[in-house]
Amino acid sequence: MANFTAADVKALRDQTGAGMMDVKKALVEADGDAEKALEIIRLNGLKSISKREDRQASAGLLAARVQDNTGVLVEVNSETDFVAKNQKFIDFANSVLEAAVASQAADLETLLAAPLGEGTVQDALNQMAAVIGEKLEIRRVVRMAGEHVELYLHQTSPDLPPQVGVFVVTNAAGSAVAHDVALHIAAYMPSYLDRDAVPADVLEKERATLEKITLEEGKPEAIVPKIVQGRLEAFFKDNCLVDQAFARDPSKSVGKVLSEANAEVVEFIRVHVGA
Repeated sequence: MANFTAADVKALRDQTGAGMMDVKKALVEADGDAEKALEIIRLNGLKSISKREDRQASAGLLAARVQDNTGVLVEVNSETDFVAKNQKFIDFANSVLEAAVASQAADLETLLAAPLGEGTVQDALNQMAAVIGEKLEIRRVVRMAGEHVELYLHQTSPDLPPQVGVFVVTNAAGSAVAHDVALHIAAYMPSYLDRDAVPADVLEKERATLEKITLEEGKPEAIVPKIVQGRLEAFFKDNCLVDQAFARDPSKSVGKVLSEANAEVVEFIRVHVGA
């Protein structure tokens, strides 16, 4: 019988992030030799990667930083929250972020081909999936630059790493309010910066829907355009950042808060793990 202890199992789990049963089986096969067990876990994992392709990796985390007025964010996904909060997985995600920063990758293809360790980011991803035993993905990389770039990362649960990330790019004056605006975006989830940013097809579809609803309510045709326009105002207030009521002071719109600070939001993005 293989000679190993519960402490040996824990040590190998901490080292690899692999499941308990996988670690025990590997230690049994390796007759208690931790180094041999580590290699067994890695090889077995590599063999089974293709079998996991049809599984969903919708958990995970965001890793991000701002440096020299450039923000970089990566989303790294796992199948379960258990893996998402594993320190080995968190460390791996941070190494992917470092690779994204160093390579200046602005798209997923470039990031996966970027150097990491003795190979590429893709190679490192495959190795990590092999030892952890879950399907892992790098879903996206985001780069944003400007006079001021504000980053906000939000934990939806205290025992999980960040699940929501926001970048807000402003002019220099906007730095005074950028943090509060980033928190607002995280909570209120605007789809567009302002009315001009709403795509024409989206606006026309919304207008057509509102016209249909208004007519079905039996309103006189003569006043339908006015009613529709009023309802479009509600659409803008729900979906456009500058039209939304400011989270910290709902008596003002975000646009009003920006104006008072001589601030301008150039662009923003809100990322949610798995979405």
